[in-house]
Amino acid sequence: MRVESEAEPARLSPEQEELVGAPLKEFGEIETPVPPPSNIHVLSIIGQIEGHTVLPPQNKTTKYEHVMPQLVAIEQSDEIEGLLILLNTVGGDVEAGLAISELLAGMTTPSVSIVLGGGHSIAVPIAVSCSYSMIASTATMTIHPLRLSGQLVVGTQQTYEYLERMQERVIKFVADHSRCSIAGFRDLMFRTGELLRDVGTVLVGQDAVNAGLIDSVGSLADALRKLDELIGIRRKIGSRAKESIH
Repeated sequence: MRVESEAEPARLSPEQEELVGAPLKEFGEIETPVPPPSNIHVLSIIGQIEGHTVLPPQNKTTKYEHVMPQLVAIEQSDEIEGLLILLNTVGGDVEAGLAISELLAGMTTPSVSIVLGGGHSIAVPIAVSCSYSMIASTATMTIHPLRLSGQLVVGTQQTYEYLERMQERVIKFVADHSRCSIAGFRDLMFRTGELLRDVGTVLVGQDAVNAGLIDSVGSLADALRKLDELIGIRRKIGSRAKESIH
């Protein structure tokens, strides 16, 4: 009976022996690069601005109760020197949008808003509330009268007066924070002939600048460049204040 001897295991080279006990480092996965620390905070306002009523789960929303605490934290932060607002929203709850606008307008942190795709309805006050506003050349803004549940309301006299007062608040806020006058914004809001089933105006890119609502047409790079400029101005003002104290 013939007995075959077992084959001897292949010997490893010194380099291979070093790798045997080494921990596994490569998994074949693509690692997402970690962004370096930045002095600019980016806040996106997208979809529909959700107010006191919870919208259906299939709706893409921005919840105002999430945005408002962020703005307070940004204003209090020593590390964040600038705020970039990315706007791509169909509008939403009027009072929630106006509350966000009022907070932005009251911040000392330099801010730049840029309208991308579309910034409609109550997004207009949010856009103009920042230190500087921009719009992409192909982005649009729709200005129209306030609605309740998506419809123009013709009900009781009290309901009409309430909506009229709320509408005047929005008009005054926009006029106070842009180059558009009260009469000019009211004309855009109640213009006929542009929208098929509604009154109002659609502004595209440069049209929003010509109307006095937006400061300039620009891209992301332009917005970041402008924000850096505003941060630099604030730094100079701060250093001068410190020098005067000393």
